[in-house]
Amino acid sequence: MTSESLTPAPEHKFTFGLWTVGWQGRDPFGDATRAPLDPVESVNRLSELGAYGVTFHDDDLIPFGSTDAERDALVKRFRQALDTTGMTTPMLTTNLFTHPVFKDGAFTANDRDVRRFALRKTLRNIDLAAELGAETYVAWGGREGAESGGAKDVRLALDRMKEAFDLLGEYVTEQGYNLRFAVEPKPNEPRGDILLPTVGHALAFINSLERPDIVGVNPEVGHEQMAGLNFPHGIAQALWHGKLFHIDLNGQTGIKYDQDLRFGAGDLRSAFWLVDLLETAGYQGPRHFDFKPPRTEDYDGVWASAAGCMRNYLILKERAAAFRADPEVQAALRASRLDELALPTLGEQDTLGGRLAGLLADRSAYEDFDVEAAAERGMAFEALDQLAMDHLLGVR
Repeated sequence: MTSESLTPAPEHKFTFGLWTVGWQGRDPFGDATRAPLDPVESVNRLSELGAYGVTFHDDDLIPFGSTDAERDALVKRFRQALDTTGMTTPMLTTNLFTHPVFKDGAFTANDRDVRRFALRKTLRNIDLAAELGAETYVAWGGREGAESGGAKDVRLALDRMKEAFDLLGEYVTEQGYNLRFAVEPKPNEPRGDILLPTVGHALAFINSLERPDIVGVNPEVGHEQMAGLNFPHGIAQALWHGKLFHIDLNGQTGIKYDQDLRFGAGDLRSAFWLVDLLETAGYQGPRHFDFKPPRTEDYDGVWASAAGCMRNYLILKERAAAFRADPEVQAALRASRLDELALPTLGEQDTLGGRLAGLLADRSAYEDFDVEAAAERGMAFEALDQLAMDHLLGVR
């Protein structure tokens, strides 16, 4: 590795949310440990670190309740910072969870007037997203859920969720915006149980929409791991469906509260396989960091934490590339018969008389198949996994 290879650059498409570096360290048990951070300073400092862009909720840039004149002034100043630094805004989203009005949700609130307000707030921010050139609009329903069984009719709530996404899809289509939506799953926190809790739930929901082609997912490392799931597996399925529109990178150490550690902290092995997957699959979207610098840090520590996210990604990218290029690894992959997994189970002979007829006519598939010999074959996975560990730990 060289210092140049670990230096972030715009072509790496590293992005950060204003709410990440700007998090003041306030939590349910303690007040803020850092002063508010000017969004323009965030743009400038992230640009200096080599980031590609910044993202934000509407309230991150424009305080809730701002007048139109105040809103216009804040957007103008922010856009000037973007133009000066060459930074981009690839993604925007709407804060539908902080203000007490959203205590029972937004798109699925029991109160109809709250649902209508949430839609108007979102539509207004979609216009800003289009104005700033964003191509992805993330929707995290952090308050869409319940703490008790009788408080929410989930079937009706999903009706209202579908109604909202169908309307938003209609709006961006009618306006001609180059904008796609990305649903961000999370199982719990802040609600006891959140609707669309995992990547699989979100993918199933998307199939019900009027315009499923413009709706995908924005999985987050910690969110899937909070549910005890394998994050790279979830990303692989999203890629398989062509629905990985955006991704949130951070660190997590198992099933607990949402830690939002810097990327690479927590489950390092999972991070290695995630980077390996994103790079080998040719994912072209932003590598977006949704983390929280620990409240123990001052702003020097905040920028060190942000730099660490990017550095860790680049280290893992090099380690994964070295793993794939290693002749011993390639031999181990063949020994584990990964090359066979790439072959269709049904061969050319199965298509002559139809796939079913071909399979039924093939005695080697059943009658003459040596089950005992196949059962005795080792898969050589341990040797392959140790090679991955060697590369991850930098000893190869």
